[in-house]
Amino acid sequence: MTLQWTAVALFLYVEIGVLLILCLPFVSATRWQSIFQLRIWNKMARFWNKFFLAMIIILIVLFLDAVREVRKYSGAGNSKDANLHPNMFDNLHMKLFRAQRNLYISGFTLFLWLVLRRVITLINQLATASSTTASLQTKAESDNQTAKKYMEDNELLKQTLMDGKGNKATAEGNELLKKEMEKLRGELKGSGEALKKSQSEMEAMKKQSDGLTKEYDRLLKEHQNLQECGDKKDD
Repeated sequence: MTLQWTAVALFLYVEIGVLLILCLPFVSATRWQSIFQLRIWNKMARFWNKFFLAMIIILIVLFLDAVREVRKYSGAGNSKDANLHPNMFDNLHMKLFRAQRNLYISGFTLFLWLVLRRVITLINQLATASSTTASLQTKAESDNQTAKKYMEDNELLKQTLMDGKGNKATAEGNELLKKEMEKLRGELKGSGEALKKSQSEMEAMKKQSDGLTKEYDRLLKEHQNLQECGDKKDD
């Protein structure tokens, strides 16, 4: 394996390791977001997009080169010279196997590079949605307690009026409390709708993250099977 393909293979192994670490179930999305917000990552953020695009271009070029090599040696294996010289035939098959191996390595590396960026984006979105949901729940509970308090005060005023101990000022105060209670009910309803929307968005992101995890596991198994087939052929 040449130097460039050795570097691509090492990069593929690093991607697999990073994705496995990001998929650990006992590390929450909020913890990962706090790690991503460290100073060292903030300093690297300005170069991240350029590095990401550069790696995509390099991997695409290597992938296309591997496709060209596969097509080249696939057609050469059926030539008359290869049939007349068995050693040449074996040499062509060896080069074809290497070209196919390079094709799989570059293809999986490019795919996992895109998956890695998407997983990091989903983790940040999930952490933001979780914090937003927690703040909305706190606000909804506070609004609910305030509304209950005003409702209790309203009931006391109604009881006072029914007992004949109220006066005009008390009646006016009761009307003001009713208006305030209706306002708080509207705010509480709006907070509840925002909370439901945030929860639905979080569930959607969780389902999308689970789908990426399953797809990653499937690709990892295929990659292991291909490596095992490659080792058998090398033997």
